[in-house]
Amino acid sequence: MEPRLNYFGNPLAGKILRHINSAGKVASESGVPVATQELVKIRASQINGCGFCTDMHTKDATVAGETPLRLNLVAAWREATVFTDAERAALELAEQGTRIADAAGGVSDEAWENAAKHYGEDQLVALISLIAVINAYNRINVINRQPAGSYQPGQFG
Repeated sequence: MEPRLNYFGNPLAGKILRHINSAGKVASESGVPVATQELVKIRASQINGCGFCTDMHTKDATVAGETPLRLNLVAAWREATVFTDAERAALELAEQGTRIADAAGGVSDEAWENAAKHYGEDQLVALISLIAVINAYNRINVINRQPAGSYQPGQFG
C-alpha cells in the first residue's frame, strides 16, 4: 500500500503538523500517566482503523515499558482484568469521545463522572485534548492511506 501523497514531506503539512504536535506535547506533559496516554491513543486509533497510529503507539508504549499482554488486550479492555480503574475510565472516555458521531448525546454523564473520579481538572483537559489530537492524526492518516508497520520509535523526534 502506498500513501496517496507524501504528507509528511509536504511543506504545508509540516506547518499544520507542528501546530498539532505542539498541542499534543502540552497535553502529554499534564500529569496523565504515559501508559494511560498511550492506551488512549491506541484505542482511538483502533476504533478509527488507523494502522499507522496503532503501529506507532503500540511501539512507543512498548519502549515506555508497556507489556505485550496489556497491549494485546486494549481492544477488549472491558473484559480484561489488567487495567486499573483509572485506565478504564480513560479508555471509556476515549471510546465515547472518538465515537461521538455514533451517539446523539456524545460522551455520557456516567463516563465523564467516572473519569472525574480519577483525574483532576487539568488531567481531564489533557485527556480531552489527547483524544482530539489522536483523532485528528487518525483522520489525516486514514484519508491519506498512510501505510503501517515501518514506524521506528522516536523517528519524529
